[in-house]
Amino acid sequence: MVESAWLDELSELLRIPSISADPAHAPDVRAAADWVADKVRRSGGGCEVVDWDGHPIVVGEIRASENSDSAPTILCYGHFDVQPPAPLDLWTTEPFVPTVRDGWLYARGVADDKGQLWMLLEAASQLAAEGRLPVNVRVASDGEEETGGHSIVEFVERDERGADAAVVFDSGMLRRGVPIFNIAVRGMCYVHVKVRTGDRDMHSGAMGGAALNGLHALTQALQAVLAVDGRLPEPLRQGFDPPSEEELESWRSLPPGAEVLEEAGAQPLDPRAAEEFYLRTWAEPAVDVHGLEGGSPQLQKTVLPVVGEANLSMRLIAGQTPEQMFPVLKRLIEQAAPPGAEVEVTLLSSSPGALIPPDTPAIQLGLDAFERALGVRPLLVRSGGSIPLVPALAGKGIPTVITGFDLPEGNIHSPNERMLLEHFPLGVAAARELFTAYGSLG
Repeated sequence: MVESAWLDELSELLRIPSISADPAHAPDVRAAADWVADKVRRSGGGCEVVDWDGHPIVVGEIRASENSDSAPTILCYGHFDVQPPAPLDLWTTEPFVPTVRDGWLYARGVADDKGQLWMLLEAASQLAAEGRLPVNVRVASDGEEETGGHSIVEFVERDERGADAAVVFDSGMLRRGVPIFNIAVRGMCYVHVKVRTGDRDMHSGAMGGAALNGLHALTQALQAVLAVDGRLPEPLRQGFDPPSEEELESWRSLPPGAEVLEEAGAQPLDPRAAEEFYLRTWAEPAVDVHGLEGGSPQLQKTVLPVVGEANLSMRLIAGQTPEQMFPVLKRLIEQAAPPGAEVEVTLLSSSPGALIPPDTPAIQLGLDAFERALGVRPLLVRSGGSIPLVPALAGKGIPTVITGFDLPEGNIHSPNERMLLEHFPLGVAAARELFTAYGSLG
């Protein structure tokens, strides 16, 4: 497809203001779903838009050119909803008027994730048109990723067909010319803690030093689950599996931890924090307190507070589940509170972590394919955050490649979102190599 043709086609999708956070744009989210489904149909596949509890998801498949009944199946995910474009006055050009400027294509959703979803669809379309598609490309796409919806997760969990591998183009490069594969995400237990040490606040002069202080009890309880020298208490580290040598070699190519901390304006937790930056943020579990409440931190009020509350989260590593780790977290907090303190620990939300072993055939074939297409082998990295779709796929035994062609300066979620124009044919070429290589799976 010549540049003007593919750019015109992609621009059709980018013009749709599919802002999932704004109910007024629900028809636009549906229009974007229809566009994706139609792209699959134009490529010779079957596709439908399914209403999933009020949210449209696109479910379709482009069958292998030959022996489709026995060909491997590759599940491709991307989302067609976008972030709100505000503040509009910071955009140089209109967010839903795709514009080429200085080698970049500007539009809301061009990198996150319409443009990257288009790469996967276009690669499958080209191979099918040439009669050279060796795999069944199953498409599963949603319109609520930007609002944290779980419709696509629920679909994957209930889909009994499975797949031999999954591909997600919803990430970016470390920098120009340095692609990455994200092979792990951490899970999370988000928790609320409430400690009560009496019936009512008391005069600190009359009771201080003799009666339990709710805030003191709270901080004492929380201390039991915080890291010491970068390591959580051993009960919270169960299941820790050190990263492979191939991963560690990739990490040595990344910016030093000290540089990352400095650029973020952060102070190291301890003397080894910079040296162990990637290990701690990707491979180790972590606990962070997000908010504390109690007493009167603004006014001069000499009371002995009897209630203290906090929100905290534990980032789970692969192999740890919320069902397994929340009781451990809860027990450690409760046991550390002083006698007489009433402690309530409530799980507010959770998701498991996931790790795709780097020696998995889907990962190794993918690395080889990208190296052929791009001339450089991707680095293997992990994510310190939580992406619910990845553990859902891992739970089905589906190894997943998470990668993409966004750049750090691509302005996703910000005004003037953009992607290098040259990255679109590059992404299509990489996806073609990926689909071709995956013909040997299964």
